[in-house]
Amino acid sequence: MGWVTKDQLERARQIPVLDYILTYERGEYKRVGSGYRLRSDDALAVDEKGWYCHKRSIGNKTALDYLVEIKGYGLVDAVCTLLGERSQERSDKVAAPKSKSPSERPPFALPLRNKDNKRILAYLQSRGIDRDLIIDCIERGVLFESKYYHNAVFLGKDEQGKTRFAAMRSTTTNFMRDTDGSDKSYGFVLPPDNPKSSAVAAFESPIDCLSHQTLCKQGYMPDFDGWRLSLGGTSVVALEHFLKQRSQITHCLICTDNDDAGDKVAAKIAEIPDITTERSAPIHGSDWNETLQAVKKAERTTNRARDMPSL
Repeated sequence: MGWVTKDQLERARQIPVLDYILTYERGEYKRVGSGYRLRSDDALAVDEKGWYCHKRSIGNKTALDYLVEIKGYGLVDAVCTLLGERSQERSDKVAAPKSKSPSERPPFALPLRNKDNKRILAYLQSRGIDRDLIIDCIERGVLFESKYYHNAVFLGKDEQGKTRFAAMRSTTTNFMRDTDGSDKSYGFVLPPDNPKSSAVAAFESPIDCLSHQTLCKQGYMPDFDGWRLSLGGTSVVALEHFLKQRSQITHCLICTDNDDAGDKVAAKIAEIPDITTERSAPIHGSDWNETLQAVKKAERTTNRARDMPSL
């Protein structure tokens, strides 16, 4: 029997039910006034305040309670579904949740786009990421702001330019999850100036990709003229597919997190045949965004000290 950690439970509790409904069950609900009603049973209502079932006289605010009380999920399964993570076993080994057959999996669908990208631009800049790099991603069509709850949505596209993967990251909470139906073979990619580059740097998240690119662009570390790829976690599936599509790549810079999970995936990457590898762990903290923020903080401290009047 699997279990979830206190951190997983707390993160799942932060996800509003309307965010979940409009992203994953939009087709099952219809707009009624300022909220939504279940098409098959309008006794179930959802709005920004939460959900309420008039037949059963019960309601709550969170997506977690919705999955447990309305959809009949067990607590562990509900948490894992919301977070896109796996449960823990009593032996502390990671146990994969029961897999669904392809016919049971929901189709790939993106959340609606917001009319602008102001909130994700402000959010990503607050994490130290270069503004021009963010705008470039938006203009290339691999990043947008969702209409409801204003998540940053990072996209992975196939060789024909079709979107096959989407990772959502909240700008206000710890909510982060791949959209249902996402194909992990297609990660978020930052291309180099030279598309014939023979090198790729592998990261665990899109924000780490952008953080590393910012550090290079702004002169905090040597430039890297290669591809940057987000694995979307600690699976190497995206990298293996990426390498198959680009036979010119012979070297991989392994930029996964500076922790046990990051080291384990680095070891897996090192075993991939026909490429050379080099480990490049984050310099400060556990990931590249923590490194970027640490560098920026140190720079601000130095500048304040320099600008202080002498006594």
